[in-house]
Amino acid sequence: MGHRRNSPKRGSLNYLPRARAESIVGRIRNWPEYQGPPKLLGIMGYKAGMTHAVIVETKSTSPWVNQEITVPVTIIDIPPLVVFGIRGYKKTPYGLRVVDQLLSANLSPDLSRRLTVPKNYKFEDAAKRFESRLQEMDELSALIHTQPKMTGTSKKTPDIAEFRVGGGSVQERYEYLKSILGKEVRARDVLSEGSYIDVISVSKGKGFQGPVKRWGIRILPNKSRKTVRGVGSIGPWHPARVFYTVPRAGQMGYHQRVEYNKRIIKIGEDPKETIPKGGLLGYGLIQRDFMLVEGTIPGSRKRLIKFRLPIRGVKETGKPLQLIYLSTDSKQGA
Repeated sequence: MGHRRNSPKRGSLNYLPRARAESIVGRIRNWPEYQGPPKLLGIMGYKAGMTHAVIVETKSTSPWVNQEITVPVTIIDIPPLVVFGIRGYKKTPYGLRVVDQLLSANLSPDLSRRLTVPKNYKFEDAAKRFESRLQEMDELSALIHTQPKMTGTSKKTPDIAEFRVGGGSVQERYEYLKSILGKEVRARDVLSEGSYIDVISVSKGKGFQGPVKRWGIRILPNKSRKTVRGVGSIGPWHPARVFYTVPRAGQMGYHQRVEYNKRIIKIGEDPKETIPKGGLLGYGLIQRDFMLVEGTIPGSRKRLIKFRLPIRGVKETGKPLQLIYLSTDSKQGA
């Protein structure tokens, strides 16, 4: 009778339950402690595709420091975002609670596709009421919507999100928000080349999959009894139940995921610099601003991706990168 001296766990229990995300747009649950002049702590864009680039490595801990290396990069389409509102919160024993919000005097007509736009909004009165309650507020956030008509997709409905504003006092944050209310915010206003960001998105959905693909367990010998693509034993007779730690079939993909400390390779305004020959497969043409992020990003093409200033400390601040080469070869058949 055999004896297993070693049986390493395959798959991670860190992400249970492996269920479908509630929304196709990722949620940001925490924000970094930012010190400096007031600014937005995040931004969002649409995943367009991937390519590869040659850069000069700047990480002092890398064995290839000051040498040319090839890295995969993800292309993000980030058309200018519009700040259409300000929201103020106060801290309570039960978490943050909304005190008041202030909308822009000139709201985009496309915003009515996503929410109910007030018809007779009195901005002056709303601004006075908001400022009178400013001393009650502990946190301020910006209400932002995208402009999908400026992307390579056929989407018309804008996506809306809320991004925290950090740095300075509450009064200084309000002055900053008031200066950008109703105006466009571009990627370069929030982020910089060579810096690090966190990526929040929903991964690609794979549907209902078996335990081999879902958990990476070993395929049993072909003469195994009952099953081959499954676990040999799902547990003992007693306790008479199957533990949650046993790899089982179920939903795979379409999960909320956060990836930390991704490096920004480039932020550009001329999309001709990055569009591969034949265009980006399954996306279209980038018309305005774009961003190149080192490595992969969860999610499919056209999916909304949120970016946040790094919440985990990075050992060294981002240094501007020297981009030697960016591949624009055709991705047909790749």
